Amino acid sequence: MDDESRVRHLAWEEVEKEQITDVISRRLVWGERMMIAQVVLDRGSVVPKHAHENEQITYILEGALRFWIGEDGEEELVVRAGEILYIPSNVPHKAEALEDTLDVDVFSPPRQDWLDGTDTYFHEG
Repeated sequence: MDDESRVRHLAWEEVEKEQITDVISRRLVWGERMMIAQVVLDRGSVVPKHAHENEQITYILEGALRFWIGEDGEEELVVRAGEILYIPSNVPHKAEALEDTLDVDVFSPPRQDWLDGTDTYFHEG
């Protein structure tokens, strides 16, 4: 998406789907100071531990994700359909899809690593 300063009206199906791994895909819409992502995770898929400057709100529409929060994953919690998780800036976290999952992630500011393809943590370990 370019020209973040103009008004846009979209359906998710109109937004290009990006296949991140064999089991994780996403669609992105962003503006100057925020980003929303529709993320689809197959059961058993893992988002490796990472941290970012962006504040994150995750809203689970379908399925469930288990999160490990903190440098050593000391806090473990499950976020299910209809539930929301807020992750402050620079907090390490990891997630595993306990079921086929559809979530919406909101970031502020937009995830530059997602926009420029430098989000290599998806392919680590």
